[in-house]
Amino acid sequence: MRHDADICIQDAIHACELILEFTAGYSLQQYQADPRTKAAVEREFEIIGEALNRVSKIDSRKLEPITDWQQIIQFRNVIAHGYDIVEDRLVLESIREDLPTLLSELRTLIDRNG
Repeated sequence: MRHDADICIQDAIHACELILEFTAGYSLQQYQADPRTKAAVEREFEIIGEALNRVSKIDSRKLEPITDWQQIIQFRNVIAHGYDIVEDRLVLESIREDLPTLLSELRTLIDRNG
């Protein structure tokens, strides 16, 4: 199956939005006590990483405006394959500190491509 870069970027945007919605107002303790939210968040991070990985294979130049896009793909791999080493504190820090920037950068990419 062929993948369209803009569709993959839209998928990543949607995943970012869902993560922010799922974790709005959550403390670390609340997050750790909610296995459904943790599972949903980790799944959406997998989607973000896979979507960016697909875009990189289609045209990696599209990802140049995305801060640390290679690390985002690596994070997806950690969640998918190193599930037992994922630290909830780091996941929440990433959501609070990095995800809004990523979402903004992804939206800018879509706006440029019209």
